[in-house]
Amino acid sequence: MNIYTIILADDHVILRQGIRKIIEDENGLKVIDEVGDGLALLKTLKINTPDMVIVDISMPRIRGIEAVSEIKANYPNIKVLILSMHKSRQYLLQAVSVGADGYLLKEDTDDELFTAIKTIRKGKVYLSPSMTRGLTQTFIDACINGPDVNTEPLSVREKEVLKMVVEGYTCKDISELLHISLRTVQHHRANIHKKLRIKKMPDLVKYAMDNGYISMTD
Repeated sequence: MNIYTIILADDHVILRQGIRKIIEDENGLKVIDEVGDGLALLKTLKINTPDMVIVDISMPRIRGIEAVSEIKANYPNIKVLILSMHKSRQYLLQAVSVGADGYLLKEDTDDELFTAIKTIRKGKVYLSPSMTRGLTQTFIDACINGPDVNTEPLSVREKEVLKMVVEGYTCKDISELLHISLRTVQHHRANIHKKLRIKKMPDLVKYAMDNGYISMTD
């Protein structure tokens, strides 16, 4: 049996160690590293390339959402499962919009953790049952398949990138100003065009103006 490798990223040591024990009690799963913040996670990925990263959404130094965005831009084959204490729909949509493959609550059971891992391994998106309970099918579909243009499609970072793009900044400029990699900026730009279904720059500028990202006086 091929071993499925995982890296854990959570700033709570006791929780992290508990999750590690749960995972390693299951045949075929192995935690190859664990870190306590987002910056350490990105550094360890340069040395270790796991099949999956389980990331706390509220880590210090680099937030979980930003870490996921970096991972998906630079290591697109790595699966990412968000571990969160937040039941907010906003957090859920934000996580999936930057490429997270799953969203699990810290209050969920061990069985749900294994279900999430198995689901994601099959190439599907996993959402905690606690999060989907009471949600409309439209919202769930938006999380799994990507939000529609009318459902607040862009993440906070993508909105920043959009504003800077239409103001004339190059990808290199944006990379330096936001302190993120060039590949991450390019990933954000590609996501913006895909989500908004806009290909041409004039149409992108019009969208930005219509939605208040820039004004005629900018």
